[in-house]
Order: sequence, then structure tokens, then C-alpha cells
Amino acid sequence: MASGKLLLVIALALTFQSCAGSVSHSGDVPVPGVARTLAEQRATVVSNVVYDLHFSIPGDRNAPVTGKLVAHFELNDAAQPLVMDFRVPADHVLSVTFNDQPVTHQVINDHIVLPAAVLATGSHTLGVDFVSADTALNRRDDFMYTLFVPDRASTAFPVFEQPDIKARYRLRLSIPAQWRALANGEEQSRQPDPAASGMSLLQFAETLPISSYLFAFAAGDMQVETAERGGRTYNLYHRETDPDRLARNRDAIFDLHVTAMDWLEDYTAIDYPFGKFDFFAIPAFQFGGMEHPGAIWYRAESLFLDPSASRTQALSRASLIAHETAHMWFGDLVTMRWFDDVWMKEVFANFMAAKIAGPAFPELDLDLRFFQAHHPAAYAVDRTAGTNPVRQQLDNLRDAGSLYGAIIYQKAPVVMQQLETLVGADVLRQGLRRYLSRYALANASWPDLIELLDDLSQEDLRAWSQAWVEEAGRPRIQARWHDNGITVSQVDDVAARDLHWQQPVLLAVGRDGEVQTFVAELRERSARVELPAAGRPDFILAGADGVGYGRFELDDASRHYLLIHVHGLASGLHRAIVWQHLWEELLEDRLAAVDLYEALLVAVHREQDALIAQQVLGLMRNIWWRYLSDEQRELRAETLEVTLWQALTGADSAGQKGAYFNTLVEVTATESGLQLLADIWRRHRDIPGLPLQEQQFINLAETLALKGVPDAEAILDAQQQRISNPDRLDRFRFVRPALAQSAEQRADYFRSFADAANRRQESWVLDATRLVHHPLRAEAAIPLIMPALMLLEEIQQTGDIFFPLRWLNATLDGHSSTQAAETVQQFLHLHADMEPKLRAKLLQAADGLQRAARQTGGL
Repeated sequence: MASGKLLLVIALALTFQSCAGSVSHSGDVPVPGVARTLAEQRATVVSNVVYDLHFSIPGDRNAPVTGKLVAHFELNDAAQPLVMDFRVPADHVLSVTFNDQPVTHQVINDHIVLPAAVLATGSHTLGVDFVSADTALNRRDDFMYTLFVPDRASTAFPVFEQPDIKARYRLRLSIPAQWRALANGEEQSRQPDPAASGMSLLQFAETLPISSYLFAFAAGDMQVETAERGGRTYNLYHRETDPDRLARNRDAIFDLHVTAMDWLEDYTAIDYPFGKFDFFAIPAFQFGGMEHPGAIWYRAESLFLDPSASRTQALSRASLIAHETAHMWFGDLVTMRWFDDVWMKEVFANFMAAKIAGPAFPELDLDLRFFQAHHPAAYAVDRTAGTNPVRQQLDNLRDAGSLYGAIIYQKAPVVMQQLETLVGADVLRQGLRRYLSRYALANASWPDLIELLDDLSQEDLRAWSQAWVEEAGRPRIQARWHDNGITVSQVDDVAARDLHWQQPVLLAVGRDGEVQTFVAELRERSARVELPAAGRPDFILAGADGVGYGRFELDDASRHYLLIHVHGLASGLHRAIVWQHLWEELLEDRLAAVDLYEALLVAVHREQDALIAQQVLGLMRNIWWRYLSDEQRELRAETLEVTLWQALTGADSAGQKGAYFNTLVEVTATESGLQLLADIWRRHRDIPGLPLQEQQFINLAETLALKGVPDAEAILDAQQQRISNPDRLDRFRFVRPALAQSAEQRADYFRSFADAANRRQESWVLDATRLVHHPLRAEAAIPLIMPALMLLEEIQQTGDIFFPLRWLNATLDGHSSTQAAETVQQFLHLHADMEPKLRAKLLQAADGLQRAARQTGGL
């Protein structure tokens, strides 16, 4: 036996040495994750993949999920080892067969490897009996759901995990008999499982070819609502226990999907390709939604709106549904070849969602909505030292999660709007139709699309793409009056690069109470607008169309004028842009925080547009907690509370009242104000026109405890007894230790998150982390910053794609002190060799803290 093992080791070593370049090895084995070199090699030799998968999912979440895979595929080159991805301990691989025979293999570094010596070209089957890791199975007491994006499928089953090896999936599930299940394919049969008492065996239809991150299934105790629309059946799976909440939202949810489907079929000239259309409203889901074909996951809270929901929230729901539905074409039908182009599916989903959802809300200013939904969030990253290009280099799929963020979700749609303006809406639509038709059920890249559009347009799209897509950052743009005209100039903050961003810049020029607009075509370093008959204006507002993108610096006269007179601008879009420009001025120390706060307080009185009112409230909350000292807040607390209550009373709709009430809950600090909130929580007092729901009472109880009211524990005890929904109750119990009055108890609880098992429910962990690091408790939480940062690399490996940045934000957003900022700087210094993309996430998250500490503490 010993000599046989030695010969096997030697044979494997020689085999690996012969394929070093293609498997991206470290020594003589493939590296962990999926290296791009491995993916490129596999894509040339593996094709026509079909996975037969059988999972057995016990009702006990602590019992292992086991499975059996039979992978069918064509191999057109047998000179290299065959590497299949499976990120589990070696003992989770129970057996491996090749063409139904036991086979020599190695389990190492996230892979099952078959040596070239056992391979041959042609059709093959690879069988594996295995135990899944729980990493991507999201198991709770009575339900579970998979979430495999971007590279988590290989934690559940062996797979060729790369987007350009699409496969057909034939799925069987063994689940507790009382559970329901859904998956990409339609359920074809259900019968008692002959191999397991009390279990049912479900067979699902074979899927069309899809990438591994799009394969999905869910099972558990859930209900289903069904609707017929236009000859198509839609199924909504959910766990909502409030029948009124379900009834209030049911038809709207179905109708919004139908609207999106009809619009996309018309725009693309391609019928919905994936057969059945189901979706699952998941309590506390990690994302807003996830676009698995035939089985979309949604965050339940985003679908089931309260009666007090604003029209903005209704538009957000419509946009979310349109976004996920658009993915059926953009991302699912045509998928990026490699995850460096993951932004493409997101930008087109967002871009289409704006076109689909907007017309149903004619009372809302959609240009204003587009600006608010994209520019502030994109600027929040692009202004930082950690910013990144829209299209990013990716060498290993295990780092793909770090690509996600505001640049691809918020900046990229602005870039796409610029592209549509540049080439024309008809040309863009024609190009996208060709793109979807040519690459249907296959893969494509950004250069593939640019090549198609280049053939249809006279513009140099490759040069345009270099600035907007391939490079990071934003232009710094000035619009200055001199010599009877306005010169618009741009500067690259990276001086050595000296990049020029081509875009039209709309100028709003105010003089004597009137506003005129002019366009400067900024194609090179500067552009000139001549105004020979006019005198010096009161203000110049650049980027006034809400599409122009950059750091638009106000001149001194414009800043002073707009700070005082912003409320009088007739255009709501202009007011929103002014507020954003003034915020940027504050962040660069060109405007005092107190001055901007006082202007915002006036806006609470005067602003009538609901969208802008919410923007004003958001900026005010940020300044309140991060840029005002304790003494400044104490001096202003009573005035702020009175102003907000007056605005709430005067608001026309429950949605507007809700926005003011939520801000009141967050900022109330006076004894009388807290007593009023406590009376509302006790239901001794109602708010006319604002019916509160269970989640709002939960928020009230948590806030009262956070602010240390005398009977905090009694309030929490009573609230826990009140909660009727089991998922909301589980979440409340989870976060409650973060509300402890003892700093030591809160610290012990926070440190428990070092155990990955305690981080399974990521949205709950984030809620608890925000409470521990709330500004009111920030000083006590400073010693917890370094432990939180030390967990970052592990969180990237074990958490879902948005979790690392959200973990950082939840930890740092409540802090503004010099000591907190210095802790982050110390960590960065000690970890100078940190993975660059992860380091960039930390720089993004810490930017606000660093700026606040510089202004308030002299960092």
C-alpha cells in the first residue's frame, strides 16, 4: 500500500508540473479559488455540461446536507489535468467516479483534480458523493435558500465555477414532507422519498444553459400566492404572517412584474426565455434581490410595503422588480465572460429599470429621481482614495465580491445615460438587440458590445470608454465667469494621468431671480460659453441636468448666494443638485458644517417636494451625528424636534409624515421628546394620518433603549412579547444584546461575531453592529474598531458579496473622533500588504470618518 501511494504522488506531481501554466499553480497544485488562467484553459476544453444533482436537506439545520452529482460534459483536449471546484474540507468528498468507475483524484485547495493520465477526449461523466458546506445554504430553523453569487456554488457541490461554462441543471431535492420548494426549473413531480422516512423527493425540470452563480433553490415552511397574467403564471413564495400586509401588496407585486416583462420583451424583441417565473420574498435577505432565472429572490421588506410608504418607496419597489426582471435578459440570457464585466449586467438592469418603472409615477420628477438615486452614492466612493474603475481587473474569482459597490450600481448607469446621449437612443437599442441575439445563452464582454455599437455610431467609443469605464475617478470641473462668458474647465485629480472626460455640461445661470441654461460641450480640457450681452451672474450651477458627472466646484459668490437662496429656485432638480454641491463643499472644508445645517433646517420648513425633503433630512442627519459636537447638538435639539414635528403635522401624505417621523426617532434627544416617543410606543398617543406598523414599533423600542430611557429593559421585554411575526421576533432577539446598557456586555456580544457561525444572519449582524457603534455609544466602542478590522479578510472569504463593505460601514459610520480615525490609520499601516481591492473597501468606508475627524478634531 505504501509503495502504491508513493507512485501515485509522483505521478500526480509530474502531471501537475506538465500543466503549470494552465492551472495557475502554486508549486505543483492549483491555487485556491478559480484563477483566471485556470478558467481560460477550462473554457477551451470543457463544453456541453449537464449537472444531475440530488441534495438531501434535513429539517434539522445542524444536520449536514448531503448530495450526489453526476456531471456530463465533453472534453476536447485531455493533455491537462481536469480541475473541478469544490470549496470544502477534503473529508466532505465521499467518493469520486469517472465514467462510472472509481478514479485517481486529489482534493486540494478548493478543487477536485483528476490527472491527465486518466483522461481522454470525448463525452464523459464525473460522479461525486459529497457533503455540502453550509456557507451558501442560508439555513434557518424552518427554511433555507441558496445564494451562490459570485463564487459560492462550489461550497455546496462540485462544479466548474466560472460564468463562461454554462450548464443545464437537473435537480432533485429530498426535503421534509411538510416543506415546499422552488428552483430554476419547474417542479415536475413530488413523492415520498423511498430512502428517507418523513421526507419528500422532488424532481425539477432541466434548465436552459445558465452560469453556476444563477443556479438556485429554496425549501421550507412557506406559503405561495399565484396569479395569471397575459397567459403566464406567476408564483410568489413568502413567509408573511400578516394577512392585511399580504393582501395590500399582492396584486401590485404581480402587476409590476407583468409591466416589466412586457416592456422588456418589446425593447429587446426577445420573448422571456426561461419558461416559468417564480419569486421568493425572503425575510432579512442579504440583498435587495437576486436574479436567478425562474426563481428570483427578494428581500421581503422591499416588496411588502406599509400603509405609510411614500411614493418614493413605491417607486423603489417598482425599480427593484424591474431591475431583477431586466436581468433575465441582461445577465441571465447573455452573461459576462468573466467577472471583470459583472458591472454590465448591473448597469443594464438599473438602466432598464429607470425606463420601466418611471412612467408609472408621473407625479414624481424622474430626472430628479435619477440624480438622487445615482450621483450621491457614486460620489461617496469616487471621492475616496479607494475608488475603482467601472471595469476592474480580476485575477481570481474568489475576489469577485470586492468588485461590487456603488461604482457599478450607481456610477455605471450615469455612464450609460451619457452613452445613450452620445450615440442616440435608437442606436443604443439597435446595438443591444444585436448583442442579445448574437450572444443568447452564451457569454460576452464589454469590448464585444463596444464593437457592435462602434459599427452603428460615428463616435470614437473606444476612447470614450477608456475615460468613463476603464479608469477610476471623476473630473474636477469649474465653471467661472470672465470676459463676458463662462469657461468650463476640467482637471484630473491624478495629475500624471491628465485624463479628459467627454460630456455635455449643462450650466444653470442665475441673474436677478431668473435662471437660464446653456450647454458647454466638454470634449477636451475646457469649453467656452459666450454671453456678451449679460453681466456677471448671481450664481453658476454646473451639472444642472442631473446627468453631468464630476466634482463641480462652486465659486465663492455662487456658494454664498446658493446657501441663502437655494429654497427659492423654481426647479426641484436644481435644488437637489445645489444641496449635493454644498455637501461636497463641506467635505472639502470649503463650507462650515453649522452653516449648511442651518440652511437645511430652513429647508425642512420650506421644501414641498417629497424627494428633496428626504434628501434634506438625510444630509441633516449626517451633519447632526458626524459634524456637530455634543454641545452644538444640545443647543439645537429642541428647535430641531419642534421643526420636525411641525413638518410632520403639515405633511400631506402618510409617506411624507413617515419620513419626518423616522428622522424624529433617530435624532430626538430632549427629555420631553423622548417621553413623547415613549407615549407613542405605549400607544397612549396616536399620530394623525400615520398608522404605525409592527416594524415601526420595534424601531421605537430599540431607539428608546439605545437612548437610555429609565425603563429601557421593560420596554424591550414588552416589545418582545408584542411581536407576532416569527422572523421579526428572531431578529429582535438576535440584536437585543447590542442594546444592553453595559458597555462591557455590548463589547462581549460584538466580539462573539469573531465566530463565523454567529455571523450567519448577516443583515441581523449589521443591525447589531450599528447599534454597538452608534454615535451615542461611539466612545465606548472605539476599542472594538481594531478587532472589527482584523476580521475583514475572514469576512470577505466567508460572507456574501456586500458584507465586507457593509461590515465596515456599520462599524465606522457612527464614529467621528480623532481616536477612531487614528485606529483605522494604524490598521492600514500595519497591513500595508493587504489585498488591494479589500484595502480599497476600507478606504471607501473610512473616508467619511477621516473627513469628520479632520474637521472636528484636527486629525
